[in-house]
Amino acid sequence: MTDPIRIANCSGFFGDRPSGAREMVEGGPIDVLTGDWLAELTMLILSRIRAKRPGAGYARTFVGQMEEVMGSCLERGIKVVSNAGGLDPGGCAEAVKEIADKLGLNPTIAYVDGDDLMSRLSDLAAAGSITPFDDGVTYGDGSLGDPDRFLTANAYLGCFGVVEALTQGADIVITGRVTDAAVVCGPAAWHHGWQRTDFDQLAGAVVAGHLIECSAQVTGGNYSFFTEIEGREEIGGRARFGFPWADIAADGSCVIGKHDGTGGQVSVGTVTTQLLYEIGGPEYLGPDVTARFDSIELAEVEPDRVHVFGVKGQAPPSTLKVAMNELGGHRNSFSVALTGLDIDDKARFAEATFWDACPYGPDDFESITSTIVRTDQPDAATQEQATAVWRVTVKDRDERKVGRAFSDANVHTALSSIPGMYGYGSPGPGSPFGVYRPATVPNDLVPSYVHILGGRTTQVDSVAPTGPAVDIDLEQSDSARFDLDVATVAAPLGTIIGTRSGDKGGNANLGVFVRTDEAWPWLDSWLTAERLGELLPEAGALEITRYRFPKIRALNFVIHGLLQEGVAASTRQDGQAKAVGEWLRSRVVEIPASLR
Repeated sequence: MTDPIRIANCSGFFGDRPSGAREMVEGGPIDVLTGDWLAELTMLILSRIRAKRPGAGYARTFVGQMEEVMGSCLERGIKVVSNAGGLDPGGCAEAVKEIADKLGLNPTIAYVDGDDLMSRLSDLAAAGSITPFDDGVTYGDGSLGDPDRFLTANAYLGCFGVVEALTQGADIVITGRVTDAAVVCGPAAWHHGWQRTDFDQLAGAVVAGHLIECSAQVTGGNYSFFTEIEGREEIGGRARFGFPWADIAADGSCVIGKHDGTGGQVSVGTVTTQLLYEIGGPEYLGPDVTARFDSIELAEVEPDRVHVFGVKGQAPPSTLKVAMNELGGHRNSFSVALTGLDIDDKARFAEATFWDACPYGPDDFESITSTIVRTDQPDAATQEQATAVWRVTVKDRDERKVGRAFSDANVHTALSSIPGMYGYGSPGPGSPFGVYRPATVPNDLVPSYVHILGGRTTQVDSVAPTGPAVDIDLEQSDSARFDLDVATVAAPLGTIIGTRSGDKGGNANLGVFVRTDEAWPWLDSWLTAERLGELLPEAGALEITRYRFPKIRALNFVIHGLLQEGVAASTRQDGQAKAVGEWLRSRVVEIPASLR
């Protein structure tokens, strides 16, 4: 049996701290260095970068990090696997080779592509091979949209292209759009020699990848109980949370940890929190395996070390998910301060004077969102505390409507509107926005292509084995119903629950967990989808789907359509739903006194 392989993460998004690679290579022993640079929004950002600078559709920050650690990685036999290739993995590979040549190094560099469907999109659509993805949100008119307006269209490939690249001796593997977990699952499958039918092992590695893909989010970042993390305010020391690694065993189980002496915390709480990030139901679909998140078990084996085990896997679907970004049009917005008394009257007056000055009316725009944000307090001790905000956002395909004509109209009212009139920021010309449209495509139509730079190209099929669903025994971990007719005390929900929320297309997901066996029956009985809608009125009129994860004492809610047509098009202040969970934790409810 092979020894566990230690796979480290050095990036959780396009913009994570640039010292991550150096920290992980120099901070302790690792076998593989991975990083996740891509998100649905990132692909849109990279398309804009590429439009301005052809050949620049990849994450150049990764190239800079390779200049810092490439020599050390080659010397120590550390493999590098990253999805930083974005829309141009070949161009990223060439850029890394230029760095290698500059340093006098000679790594074997591979890149994996085949995910980019832009050149095939019209033909796939005409053949009926690409269809809208059903996640409960209607994007646009519910169709695929006009292929001519798409900026990106990328299928989520699996891990076996990475396996092939490593098998051919690659030291550095650069991919385009693979699943976030594939950059971890690939090295694990290569190291342990797993086959495509080893669903339990693959599922375990997918869970490990899901846990470490977002860098410090599993080591204490964005953690509800952050006040329990020692040294978190120690500037120049433990205020910088260490990035994670996963020791993945031959059976697919893993231990999540971080380098010794680094800041943050790895605990059952932080791991549970990240497990709930941007998921749906218990069946976590992927191109290589469907991981059953309702089978996951956790145990803290020592400080900053959590054992993740018991993960079951089953056959994946016969389709691949496709992330597509369409040019939605242009948008613009402004915000006006409403200070002191008569806030609602001031908002109506400011709105009337604005529309009187604007050459277009509200009905002339395809979309308009007008919101009063009541951040004001009565009898405030500071001017900021006395101030609310009126915010307006418009969207339209006609760039002229949302341009200077819109923003200048608000400026023109500065001396003829409400008392204390001033705005936030400078008026602008507006900007383009994208609309996210997820789809699916049969996996036999989208193979991976593995290119050894300066060598051969190998095709790797995406077709996966089939098989039945697995049964998960929840009897030992499930709970009896809680008697809600008990003595209670009024307290914020966050007194006993932790949360993690985020975006998935136009949906928001909200994971909720408790940390004791005594609290789980209450949470499971009390927090229904209906009650969540009452606690979060913004979501009350939307469809809410509830899922149970008894083994980790958690629930997950999918709030359909909260983010409208995806992050890039959302007009919410929190367009990625990052803080929805903390909003829920702040709500005061009646909590059983025995659980306080």
